[in-house]
Amino acid sequence: MAPPAAVRPERLKHERVRSHLEDLLDGLAANAPLPSERHLAQRLGVARMTVRQAMDRLVRTGQIYRVQGSGSFRAREPFEQPLVLTSFSEDMRARGLLPGSQTLFQGVVAAPAWVARRLALAPETPVVHLERLRTASDEPMAVERCFVDASRVDGLADSDLSGRSLDATLRERYGIVVQLAEQTVQATVCDPQEAKLLGVEEGAAALEFERTSSDAQGRLVEHVRSTYRGDRYRLRMTLRLP
Repeated sequence: MAPPAAVRPERLKHERVRSHLEDLLDGLAANAPLPSERHLAQRLGVARMTVRQAMDRLVRTGQIYRVQGSGSFRAREPFEQPLVLTSFSEDMRARGLLPGSQTLFQGVVAAPAWVARRLALAPETPVVHLERLRTASDEPMAVERCFVDASRVDGLADSDLSGRSLDATLRERYGIVVQLAEQTVQATVCDPQEAKLLGVEEGAAALEFERTSSDAQGRLVEHVRSTYRGDRYRLRMTLRLP
């Protein structure tokens, strides 16, 4: 059913403002100032509230940011995350950035039911639980929670993994090579702890990656659940016809 005729002009106003702002952002460098809401409203012939709503959306999606008393500014381009099997460390190095991590928790725990199901383990089987804040050239990027069957990685819970790739450690120390992974991605928001760690506001948009990996023999290796900053990441896919 077509929208009521009275709705169409208002929708067109919002689309015109959104299109203008997107064109404007394409021509601005990171941290460059945007025109004021009043200036944009006058230029486009719309209400200032219409402009504010469009800019609020750009703030939520991480394309612009506001500074109290100074105005709105173009945010940095987010990292594009290709949907390929690669570790966080490899991904950051490929971008010319220094991968890092801060260990938040590391130890052997009884597998929660949902982890046991994903790793095909009996309930409460011992697993190594590793929770880390992942950084790129010291900028917080993601909170990563990883679970590995403890019987396959003796001593991992006591190893110093600061700044090290877990995939590299599994390969070099335990001969475990991750070869296949099933991964899902969904939109989420940062809880208070994640927001504090990532340096964003509570409830800020985020991407939740959940991945279960297996080795060349088809044995399940690890389950990882990571929360990435929504303002610094976007997904990139290459699609082909079958």
